[in-house]
Amino acid sequence: MTTPSHTLSPATKTSPRGARLTLSRVALGRPGATVLDGLDLDIVSGEILTVVGPSGCGKSTLLRTLAGLLPARGGKVEQDGAPITAPHAERALVFQEDALLPWRTVRSNVELPLAIKGVPRAERRRRAEAWLARVGLDGHGSKLAHRISGGQRQRVQLARALAAEPRAVLMDEPFGALDAQTRAGMQQLLVEVLRGTGATVVFVTHDVDEALFLGDRVALLGTGRVLDVPKPRERAAHSDPSTVALRREVLESLGSNTTD
Repeated sequence: MTTPSHTLSPATKTSPRGARLTLSRVALGRPGATVLDGLDLDIVSGEILTVVGPSGCGKSTLLRTLAGLLPARGGKVEQDGAPITAPHAERALVFQEDALLPWRTVRSNVELPLAIKGVPRAERRRRAEAWLARVGLDGHGSKLAHRISGGQRQRVQLARALAAEPRAVLMDEPFGALDAQTRAGMQQLLVEVLRGTGATVVFVTHDVDEALFLGDRVALLGTGRVLDVPKPRERAAHSDPSTVALRREVLESLGSNTTD
């Protein structure tokens, strides 16, 4: 399916530490299977953009293209005006599957991207321990990754992604496999640990409430629309009339686009 062309207008809040990600008239997909065509997005530095849409509409493809793992089939994909042609440490990709190395300790998993960057051992350990404390896993560093719970593994993955100080974090339904209570806790944790990093976040989810809680804006890939979130990251806003109206609008838009 080819979606309509759409443009994401710049947000008012920017951060010089976050990366600005732009797509201009982009076609995404694989040979013979274009899932997005004529896509224009302007993701401003420091914002959280949540992305929703029906299965197969190109959400994961979009993230992999922004990460530099999958080339666009047409158009321009850029970070701060420079073409994205390959993966880079400035862009961290976080999956639903935690992708931790089970034979390594929690701490050494967090240290891995720092080791790849050539950070000295003592500094790697200091930064890993600091991030484990920030995600609520202080004292768990010596445990093997396969011996902790699913929620704890997602915390480790978040610490690993942010320890290397990326300028953009691309998240592909990272909390989708968690139970409701753990998922709500991870959403709040994400908000807290991102505070002060300045990182730009693109967060794919099937959960409309998650999208409206986390996002400054929400992009509906299946319909070609982008909507401002009136009160992002406020739990109490769930029953606010403006949020209720936006939730209804998102659900109606998704319901009207059920095929690929």
